[in-house]
Amino acid sequence: MTFDSLGLDDRILSALEKQGYTHPTPIQAQSIPLLLDDYDLLGTAQTGTGKTAAFTIPIIQHLLERKSKKRRIRALVVTPTRELALQVAENAKRYSAGTPIRTAVIFGGVGQNPQIDQLRKGVDYLVATPGRLLDLHNQGFVNLDSLSHFVLDEADQMLDMGFIHDIRKLLKIIPQRRQSLFFSATMPKTIIELSSQILKPNYKQVRIAVEKPTAERVSQAVYYVAKKEKPSMLLHLLQDMEGSVLVFGRTKHGCDKVVRILNKKGVKAAAIHGNKSQNARQKALKSFKAGELKVLVATDIAARGIDISGLEHVVNYELPNIAETYVHRIGRTGRADASGASVSLCAADEREYLKGIEKLIKASIPLVEEHPFTAGAAEEWSDPENRKPKKPGQRPPRNKKPRPNGQGKSGRPAEGGGQRSKKRRPKRPRRN
Repeated sequence: MTFDSLGLDDRILSALEKQGYTHPTPIQAQSIPLLLDDYDLLGTAQTGTGKTAAFTIPIIQHLLERKSKKRRIRALVVTPTRELALQVAENAKRYSAGTPIRTAVIFGGVGQNPQIDQLRKGVDYLVATPGRLLDLHNQGFVNLDSLSHFVLDEADQMLDMGFIHDIRKLLKIIPQRRQSLFFSATMPKTIIELSSQILKPNYKQVRIAVEKPTAERVSQAVYYVAKKEKPSMLLHLLQDMEGSVLVFGRTKHGCDKVVRILNKKGVKAAAIHGNKSQNARQKALKSFKAGELKVLVATDIAARGIDISGLEHVVNYELPNIAETYVHRIGRTGRADASGASVSLCAADEREYLKGIEKLIKASIPLVEEHPFTAGAAEEWSDPENRKPKKPGQRPPRNKKPRPNGQGKSGRPAEGGGQRSKKRRPKRPRRN
């Protein structure tokens, strides 16, 4: 199949040709014909499969075919993060180059006046994050009455970030007669339930299986390390890593802590996550791409939508608790025929996460047994209590000695055989 065979507008084909695209990826080949036939779609695909083009190209085709006398918002793509919103909007502009289609992007963390100016000029294709979209709608700057195409992108991350209430509010605003597209990297029960509220009963489903990430271009390794020695292990590994290094953590606080440690040791690093301002995130990403920063530390949510060409190393400082996320992480290196390497630091309480990852990719990740911190790892892993998975930020249990029955916190017998008795205050003498 080629793009020429899909019956697309010549201007779209010309834009694709300029980008060097002649043949659709698997998800594009499956999705585009269905969307051109006006079906609703439930798509499951990971980052790097060409998912954005899979929904952008047919929407632009529809907008060109069904001309509007006035420029109104007819297509809306909602994404969980600013970075992904910017990427989707950039793709829409590229594929609609040479057409009258006007694209705009709105997101929080920056001033709204420039975005309002864009909306006032008229927009056909709008990309937005949920919070800013609802804010500007409530202020009267976003009118969705003419909406005919609605896309919910990265739905699993949307729910993880707590946007479910915003999405429900949005569904009450947009017209019922529309084409709806629902994309998610994973498909848990909550996502399936939400999709049933958005899609028409005759919707089509496209699923691109998670590819085995053990391609020849990407080498993988795992180190068993005690949790307290992970900072030292990371510094040790960075000594032998040339080029850029993307480090993944599970929490915002954890990412900031890693950056502080690295900067203190003279390693130039910065973090990107939800608590960072938009300007701070863009500055860090720009410095990283320019080679001014050796290390970029990120949460999975913040890294969604970020495209870093030539990335050589990915370090899983903390293993993800969702196996598919591991595939997304290491898939950021080894792109475009370049080689890459992935290294994972596994503490005792992350062993179950590692098992889940290896089950998903149907392969064992090579274990590096000789390194300077094997003794600490052996000690931590020998305690069965340490091998229980813990939630991010959860403290290990304290070694408390059981109290004998009837004893209080101080160890002294509590009054009344363990039950507190009410102490009576002495009566004060009455004043005459």
